[in-house]
Amino acid sequence: MTYLTLEGVRKTFGDMVAVSDFNLSVEPGEFVSFLGPSGCGKTTTLRMVGGFEQPTAGRITLAGEDITHARPATRDVGMVFQSYALFPNMTVAENIGFGLKVKNVDKHEIHTRVDELLGLIGLPEKAKRFPFELSGGQQQRVALARALAIRPKVLLLDEPLSALDAKIRDELRNEIKRIQRSLEITTIYVTHDQEEAMALSDRVVVMSKGEMEQVGKPFEIYNYPSTEFVASFVGRLNRVSAAVIDAGLGTVGIDETVITTGAKIERPQGSLVDIMLRPEELELNGSHTNRIPGTIETVSFLGSIVRVVVDAGKIPLTVDIFNERLLDMPSVGDIVEVTFPPHACWVLS
Repeated sequence: MTYLTLEGVRKTFGDMVAVSDFNLSVEPGEFVSFLGPSGCGKTTTLRMVGGFEQPTAGRITLAGEDITHARPATRDVGMVFQSYALFPNMTVAENIGFGLKVKNVDKHEIHTRVDELLGLIGLPEKAKRFPFELSGGQQQRVALARALAIRPKVLLLDEPLSALDAKIRDELRNEIKRIQRSLEITTIYVTHDQEEAMALSDRVVVMSKGEMEQVGKPFEIYNYPSTEFVASFVGRLNRVSAAVIDAGLGTVGIDETVITTGAKIERPQGSLVDIMLRPEELELNGSHTNRIPGTIETVSFLGSIVRVVVDAGKIPLTVDIFNERLLDMPSVGDIVEVTFPPHACWVLS
């Protein structure tokens, strides 16, 4: 059953189109991320759901109710901002209970709800502290609890982790996932961080220049990108120019090397195409049928992976090797073959 829908939603600012023909149906309890670079329209779309921006065209419904032009206070949505936006003169407990107080909820009920949420975010001992006495991660937890206090129909998060350092981001990301799952609350999450989107989401909406490029599960978005933008924006990618040899067999030529791709190619013989290769699907001196010779140019140790760049003539190929303690580390100058199976190589239509 569809819970939140955006139908033909469009937003313009003068002559500039910020969001164009946005169509999305979100199920109850689903976690959906809007992913894309700055200026792609993801935050504008989120703000239209929240009522902070009015659509130029289109319709938004929530739980069967048309909220396209409803005021934010009447939409039953919870919003978490990048900047925390906590009231500095209020304690943690007062910040969390603020929305309930505005709704004239009974004081005892507010106290009970605040205690419940302090436990949920793991900060029961911070109730009487002020925001300046908390770390950035703790302040964002309080902002999340405040948004959840009113029991919203949908939770909106606008890049809530971008101001935090890497370790705190990872910890809070896991907390957001845990809380969202425990409450089964429908959630829309805006981010430019693909790892966040992949780790948190049931589905991801990849956006570019106000357009929806692709909607799908993280596995689908990463492994089966439907546009050139998605392929290059999500994850690392080797992009190699090649000439079609046999379209039916899916073979292409890179200089003197013949490569077999994963499917037939919808281009005539001799056409130039770009083939795509993920670094983690490549091996050095492996047993796969596709083999491209080259010389190791750089080796970067990144902890969980070793990133190797191979100079294959006119082609720099990045290969990611999973680290292990017994790994025989490659060296700059080594002559190698980059090998990969046919399914690891695809041509975008």
